[in-house]
Amino acid sequence: MWVETNALSPGCVLLRDVKGKSHRAIIPKHTVLTEEHITVLHKFLIEKVDVSEKQAEGDKQKEIQTETIKVATHPTTSFSKHYQRTVQQYKKLFAKWQSSARIDITEVRAFIIPLLDNMEEISKYVFKLHHYAKKEDYIYHHHIAVAILAAYIGYKSEFSKGEWLQLGLGGLLSDCGMARINPTIIEKETMLTEAEMNEIKNHPTYSYQFIKNVPILKSDIKQAISQHHERLDGSGYPFGLTERKINRYARIIAICDTYHAMTCERYYKQKQSPFKVIEVLQAEKFTKLDPEIIQLFIQMMTQFSIGTKVKLSNQKTAEIVFTDEKKPTRPMVRLEDNQIIALENYPDLFIEVLL
Repeated sequence: MWVETNALSPGCVLLRDVKGKSHRAIIPKHTVLTEEHITVLHKFLIEKVDVSEKQAEGDKQKEIQTETIKVATHPTTSFSKHYQRTVQQYKKLFAKWQSSARIDITEVRAFIIPLLDNMEEISKYVFKLHHYAKKEDYIYHHHIAVAILAAYIGYKSEFSKGEWLQLGLGGLLSDCGMARINPTIIEKETMLTEAEMNEIKNHPTYSYQFIKNVPILKSDIKQAISQHHERLDGSGYPFGLTERKINRYARIIAICDTYHAMTCERYYKQKQSPFKVIEVLQAEKFTKLDPEIIQLFIQMMTQFSIGTKVKLSNQKTAEIVFTDEKKPTRPMVRLEDNQIIALENYPDLFIEVLL
């Protein structure tokens, strides 16, 4: 039944998502409303919501919460297994490329397309991809994750299915040229020398040489593979291209590549919080990276529901109670002692991980 926000009381159960003007879910369905939720509804000027005729109390409330947990946790196992299986398939294929085998695009499509094809599942876990990678096998996870993120941006940008699948393939194959880099450089546990770094910077060119004769890839995607380390201000490589010469697919892959690399542990670099990385991307959106794509990326990576549990950089746990669309990485959170703080007022404190 539809009830005016002014008439709501704690314990009411939402029957459908409450969405703001951006059509993002402010509070998901099945949520048992608290005073904080009702305050948020008022702040978003929500006039009416659809709630159950009966309030959640005692055992009934527990039952609703349990059902919600089951729905949320079941896909995690399914996606995790599919993702890990895909990484292992790719690892074997990458070893063939290291032995000078040519790229068989049919073989590539056979394992990556089924993973990319399930966007509804992917949308729930794009923020958690960095959790799967370890420094020992980072490179394989990175290539699969960039494929997922790139395809997902295309999907959220309302590209045609054929276009965002091509973009996913481009994300996957953008680093295939790493197979021509000496493995001792890739696996080095200390900082690279200048000569080693220069060799790494050749990998976009090597990647293009791998795929330039693959007929199923569009020419724009092939170009994006060679350009995905270029930057709008000309500071990228291998050609030092500037804004107008970098195609939109390359700009998308660049953001995905940067984000996942910074959030993962590597041999010579520590991982960073996704929230800190997103803030870095925000700072670079008018210099190195495409501002419109950055904005879309931030929106799709910060769609957090009220009640989401998080761990802060001071190792304390908290719960998100309000998110400002203009500052998505700096929500209001409720600490374990019930104190509510706005992270925008604490620049040295940030969300480290979603729980």
